[in-house]
Amino acid sequence: MADTKASLNDSAHGDNFAKKPSQVETGVIGKHGSTSPLMEIVHNDKWYHAGGHISTIIATPAAYAPLPFAFAHLGWEAGVIFLLLAGLVTWYTSLLLASLDRHDGTRHKRYCDLAGSIYGKGGYWAVIFFQQVASIGNNLTIQIVAGQCLKALYRLYHPECAPTGSCGISLQAWIAVFGASQLILSQLPDISSLREINLVCTLCTVCFAIGCAAMSIYNGYTQVDRTTVTYAVTGDAQPKIFNIMFALGIIAFAFGDTILPEVQATVGGNAKTTMYKGVSCGYSILLSSYMTVAIAGYWAFGFNVSSFVVFSFTAPSGMIAALYVFAVLQIIGCYQIYCRPTFGFAYNHVLRKHERVWSFHNVLMRAIVTTIYMAIITLIAAMVPFFGDFVAFVGAIGFTPMDFILPIILWQKVGKHSLIVSCANWVIVVFYSIIAIVGAIGSVQAINADVVNYSVFADLF
Repeated sequence: MADTKASLNDSAHGDNFAKKPSQVETGVIGKHGSTSPLMEIVHNDKWYHAGGHISTIIATPAAYAPLPFAFAHLGWEAGVIFLLLAGLVTWYTSLLLASLDRHDGTRHKRYCDLAGSIYGKGGYWAVIFFQQVASIGNNLTIQIVAGQCLKALYRLYHPECAPTGSCGISLQAWIAVFGASQLILSQLPDISSLREINLVCTLCTVCFAIGCAAMSIYNGYTQVDRTTVTYAVTGDAQPKIFNIMFALGIIAFAFGDTILPEVQATVGGNAKTTMYKGVSCGYSILLSSYMTVAIAGYWAFGFNVSSFVVFSFTAPSGMIAALYVFAVLQIIGCYQIYCRPTFGFAYNHVLRKHERVWSFHNVLMRAIVTTIYMAIITLIAAMVPFFGDFVAFVGAIGFTPMDFILPIILWQKVGKHSLIVSCANWVIVVFYSIIAIVGAIGSVQAINADVVNYSVFADLF
């Protein structure tokens, strides 16, 4: 009944929420409680829009393509178990997070505001920290992927290029081209304005996953000598241990989603029911497609699979090109959503609340903020373009706390739960806290090794 009443109070622009914001929210969340003081979120998105946002946020090519590589360092049994477990746990924690909508009578539009309403300033700033680490780290990672895909596409149609090394336009230039395109799209004001783009991106996600699975099977049968394929995890004991840690970080990255409350803020009607459907839609796509790509890619190439499985494919060239295009298009939508927490934090300090969203001052400030952001991310991506290393690092220290741990901690604080449920929840928290630590160690070791072996601004690929 309370949910029905609350949903009826949502106006077209969602202004009519609780009249007294919490202390943490005061002066931080703006007039409409949105990511920015001047971004009115239109609360009329449907469950399939939410599912599209979730799929776009989580299921990027940077999440799909390294999964066979993770399996290569875990082996068949452990790879399947850890991937399935991560998917089911984050599905569960996403439902818990969606259930906290209006837990205190207020519809919180941001993860940090929700945490602040439960744990005060400590919860608010903890989420701000982890969300920024995950969001910025994710965009750094996928910008490297986009640059690599663009360069690979260029190389595919320039046979005079050597198999590796420089070829016409450098990797750094392609990374910069992608950054420039994102700067333009960043002028769109909010997540709702991206919904059509994200539905296209979701279609590209599905096409990329199906294409990767199909190409793995085709190449595995026709391009690979099956007698040379091994599934044994080779190497010395110490590198094996670090690689297992690294692989766990990759799997954590694959289920990264740090802005589910921000997505929930865009839906209309009964927000909980709508988000339950959206989350279930998104995770059904995720789990089935992740498992398919991981198994097919690992089967095709075994231990020698590339850290980005598409780079292991050798034919047909037209399909390889299509996969690169699908990857870049999907990354566009994902990148834009992950920009928003950082943009919103800055907008709260530089935009004028009393002026229109498209006033000269606010347009100018938005352009300055987005330009600085894109310049910094592009510079770092160009300096250290080690895609696989950052995937594991961001998964371990950004996404694991936000997706596996914090939702349960928030849920446990809000209400009374049975002993069995509480014990199960705390087992998940402890287990994935350990995963976060070992994943971070493995990824830092990999980054250190690459920094030693390659120069800054290395034109890899």
